[in-house]
Amino acid sequence: MKQNKNPTFRHVALSGGVGGAKLVVGLNEVVAPEQLCIIANTGDDFEHLGVHVSPDLDTLMYSLAGLADPETGWGVTNETWDFMAALEELGADTWFRLGDRDLATNVERTRLLDSGMSLSQVTEKLCEQLAIATHIVPMTDGRLRTMLQTEDGLLEFQDYFVRRAAQPRVSGVVYDGAGSAEGSPAALEALACPDLEAVLLTPSNPYLSIDPILAISDIRSAIKALDAPVIAVSPIVGGRAIKGPTAKIMNELGVDVSPVEVARHYRDIVDGIIIDQADTDCMEQIAAMDVAVISAQTVMKSMTDKIELAGIAIEFASTIRSRTEGDGNVGSVAG
Repeated sequence: MKQNKNPTFRHVALSGGVGGAKLVVGLNEVVAPEQLCIIANTGDDFEHLGVHVSPDLDTLMYSLAGLADPETGWGVTNETWDFMAALEELGADTWFRLGDRDLATNVERTRLLDSGMSLSQVTEKLCEQLAIATHIVPMTDGRLRTMLQTEDGLLEFQDYFVRRAAQPRVSGVVYDGAGSAEGSPAALEALACPDLEAVLLTPSNPYLSIDPILAISDIRSAIKALDAPVIAVSPIVGGRAIKGPTAKIMNELGVDVSPVEVARHYRDIVDGIIIDQADTDCMEQIAAMDVAVISAQTVMKSMTDKIELAGIAIEFASTIRSRTEGDGNVGSVAG
């Protein structure tokens, strides 16, 4: 399926990997895929075994292509591991595991990058090969890397997250290269579409998946200048993270593990937030920040859950947009 070279986007989502991909799959079912653009975090990218690995881009691609491993949410279903087994026999370092089909994606990405193509162009080509109608674009074609300040020193993201299993205590997060990074042309083009109806911050880790995107000044400025509403979905449910080390990092950074803190974190950029039904006691505090808030089931265990939450997010944005157009004041929404 060849992507439209001059798309008109109505919905844009900022996403990391597994958690964000679940909502993206739902969005792909409730809005026109060709009018949906996903700006993917590439702060996790790194060079490994001689190839350029883009974990979040791949998770989004595999999820939308129906190839993602349903057990892990990442990688390819029915994967084989002959390459890694051979490496182990050679005594090579195999702390970051790439399945055979996943390796093929990364080898082809590296080949195309080495031929002079940008990461945006490579991603577009890979999506075309996988017959993905939704536009997945990297946040930047430049180099921006998420680094963790920890008790073991400054660690690259994959070193912290995979090699060390997110065990070291975190004292800060650095987005190395953010000062010079520019948003990818495709990302900026999507955010400039005049018919844009909503921007969604998926329930990915705010510090490790969404903030790297927002650390790029022209992307952040473009979002803040939008007339379209910006909606976040909280990744915190009942004081715990749905996926990954979000709660651990929040604790170590000295902030409350709650949707209130997520709303405060995004306060200068969002118009509304969706929190889980388990956290309705937080709604009053969030509304007091002049952030519209509703509750819904945000834990997505099935395709039905993904579609329902995506539909709620789109409707919530529509409600905020209607109120803003009506009286110029977003106000708060309870539900």
